[in-house]
Amino acid sequence: MRRPKRVLALAFSGLLLAACSHKDKDAPLAFVPADTPYVLANLDVLDDETRQAILTQVDAELPAQVMQMKTQADQLADKDPDMAKYLRTVATEFDGKTAEQVIQETGVDPKGYMAFYGLGLSPVLRMQLADAKAFESFVTKIQNDYGKKFDVVTLGTQSYQRYVAPVSHLQFIIAIVGKQAVLALLPQDAAQPLLRQALGLDRPAKSVQDTDRLTDLAKSKGYAKWAVGEVDLTRLLPLFIGGQDPLAQALQKMRAENESSKTGEPVANIMQVPPSCQSEASRIAARMPNMSMGYTKLDEKHRDMRFDVSLASDIVSAFSGLKVELPGLGSDPAAPFELSLALPMPQLRAFWSAQAQAVSDKPFTCPMLDNLNDTFSSLGDSMQKAAVPPIGDLLGLHIALDSYTPNPNGGMPKVSGRVVIGTNNPAGLLAMAQVTSPMLNGLKLTGDNKPVALPAQLANALGESGWAAMGAKSLGIAVGAGEDGKLADTMQQPSGSAGDLMRTHLDGDMYANWIDLLEQRAEAAAATNATLNPDDSGAQSDPKAALASTKAQFEAMKSEAARIKAIGAGVRMEDQGLVITTHTELK
Repeated sequence: MRRPKRVLALAFSGLLLAACSHKDKDAPLAFVPADTPYVLANLDVLDDETRQAILTQVDAELPAQVMQMKTQADQLADKDPDMAKYLRTVATEFDGKTAEQVIQETGVDPKGYMAFYGLGLSPVLRMQLADAKAFESFVTKIQNDYGKKFDVVTLGTQSYQRYVAPVSHLQFIIAIVGKQAVLALLPQDAAQPLLRQALGLDRPAKSVQDTDRLTDLAKSKGYAKWAVGEVDLTRLLPLFIGGQDPLAQALQKMRAENESSKTGEPVANIMQVPPSCQSEASRIAARMPNMSMGYTKLDEKHRDMRFDVSLASDIVSAFSGLKVELPGLGSDPAAPFELSLALPMPQLRAFWSAQAQAVSDKPFTCPMLDNLNDTFSSLGDSMQKAAVPPIGDLLGLHIALDSYTPNPNGGMPKVSGRVVIGTNNPAGLLAMAQVTSPMLNGLKLTGDNKPVALPAQLANALGESGWAAMGAKSLGIAVGAGEDGKLADTMQQPSGSAGDLMRTHLDGDMYANWIDLLEQRAEAAAATNATLNPDDSGAQSDPKAALASTKAQFEAMKSEAARIKAIGAGVRMEDQGLVITTHTELK
């Protein structure tokens, strides 16, 4: 039942943005345990003008989400026809409607509170309603269109509806409790205390609202109060891996039954979880204890967000004070597509080699984590190989793309732009490139950042004029008319400040062009499949249906892309961990 919840959350995430100055004992956050492993909630209200702008954004995004639900239904048609039918029913209910229509028909309060959180691992969505009868009618209509009524269950004086998915051992429950809608995904055999807490019949001894956890988080990180979320991995991972959480047990049972059907191993044996799993999950979580997120700007033209990932002190200290000498890492990107990525190989090798050695010294014994031993062993080997030049000298990569035109015949596309490689040994990299490609023979560069024309043989092969330049710790190449001047500017752009790891920018027109290119390739592949397999049947394998689905999905993507002016992101290592910022500007 994850997909219907995703659409509901998408439709209302920007709308359920209200709060009041006092602590309402019936506010959604009052039902969230203080020790929940994850929570996302609204703490403040948007003005009416901005709320209407968010409605417009949701209107643009909803068709793509509906199409994804329909596609998932097609993929599930053979394996789980009931779930496929339900997904298709929900998708149809949202199809062609505006966000405002959906809000009215569902009865959700566009100025109300909401909270999405975990009772252990079990997710609960609690939303304030403006019209409880409208919400009840909406749920009834979904079930009528689906052709199967949910079970109606009474717990004490509270009734709720549930849909049981026996294959996954899960149940999806829907209830109206007071003036709130409650949606939860629980184990099929959930014990009564878990059910009572999900419905809000029993309150937590201490709630997130009591602790001011999200309010303090928003203040410390600079998040606006419209939507603030946190994931506590020190709680989440032990619950998921340790084998004690009811939802984790239900999922493990489903996996065990699938494995048992293939191997004959008894389900009970497969489900056994060694005690080491709990402690090893905590060991992993200690490396990345917490993640949080929130909007930093949200209005009719902007959707800016910040994500914080707390990390162990040795990880932070390895990179927070590191200043990578990569031209452009310290500048705001300006090309239609631009990426500056720090790859300080000497420091990366030392750090990851130490992590690989730590796992080698103390391997994981929990079966669910056993593959990490091989992963880190391979990583250690890779780090040894990465010591060899030119990889061992690498500092970073800067790419700026001014134009990109695909070749209609499938050959090399026509591009204009430049690539700059940060390296501790640019002369050595050039010499190695000349050994690898004889067409570079005769190219002579000095470390003055000045562009030099590429040899005629190479320029003819590229079909474009081209230049190369070398700096003290960088080597660059550019192709396309006028790119020599831009390469000279790029080579002299400032390196990043200490802790800077990445900057990127993509404008809306380039984004739309890339979607067109992906669509052409996807449709060509689907059309070829339809031609080669004209008699395939079944919703999942029908090539013609796949082609139609592909076209519909890309149309929805293009509709959304048409509204985007620019997308950007940045990554820094600060005192407590990674700080990731994203920026979306709309036309």
